[in-house]
Amino acid sequence: MTQLVVLIVDDPGDCPLILEAWETIGVTGVTILESSGLGRYKRAGMRDDLPLMPSLRDLFESKEIPHRTLLSVVEDEAKVDEMISVAEQIIGDFEEGHTGFLFVLPVTKAYGMGKNRQSQTAATK
Repeated sequence: MTQLVVLIVDDPGDCPLILEAWETIGVTGVTILESSGLGRYKRAGMRDDLPLMPSLRDLFESKEIPHRTLLSVVEDEAKVDEMISVAEQIIGDFEEGHTGFLFVLPVTKAYGMGKNRQSQTAATK
């Protein structure tokens, strides 16, 4: 059954390693989004109080560091298990704080999965 793997990575610096590892095990497509959770929102606060002409000090007073959310639709349940395993090897146990959050959802229909498409790297060679 086709699955949607959603991984929210706490440290954006971990993303290149995760993406490389997923590609190594055969994951052919991942969408990457910048995201932020409620906890970070509350700690950092959203800045709506900047003056019309802000100084650098105003801009850097509260810097929000976003998470990265990785989305991938995978047809093989064994591949999903591999993705979870390699992600945990890189970022640590999901039950520990400040590692990430991963969940998997069933996909009842998917179109444009690229079965007849060339990969981006193959097309450019």
